[in-house]
Amino acid sequence: MKRHLIKLLSTFFYLGEMPLAPGTWGSLGGTLLYLALGLETTIGHVCVFAAVTIVGFLVAGRAEAIFGTKDPKPVVIDEVAGIFLVFFGLNLTWPVVVLGFVLYRLFDILKPPPARRLEKLPGSAGIMLDDLLCGCYAQVALRLFGMLTGF
Repeated sequence: MKRHLIKLLSTFFYLGEMPLAPGTWGSLGGTLLYLALGLETTIGHVCVFAAVTIVGFLVAGRAEAIFGTKDPKPVVIDEVAGIFLVFFGLNLTWPVVVLGFVLYRLFDILKPPPARRLEKLPGSAGIMLDDLLCGCYAQVALRLFGMLTGF
């Protein structure tokens, strides 16, 4: 795969190269993509999530060689895939979107077990899997919050 294409996709169209908080920018880009798609079917969400995740696994490990470091900060395709898991199957009101985004960023920063361990895996697995798990954590937390508060 060409270097330019790997960089384009792994940084989610260069959002990861924003000067501050690239993971937050990637998460925001993923949220906006999710909302812009406006998919009405579960199969549509699954297909887009699968495509983003597959692309992430294909390019994230290769991007390490381009950026010269393990899990480079500009690589945010993992945040895009992770944020898709946060919103899957939920009724997306603005409070749900904002809370889901904040919860995802919190879990992604804190990396509760075993996410921190997954991050240490080599290549694309180490880049992608911790963010996917943090997306699941945020989804569960969001659902629990909704059940407890009627939110």
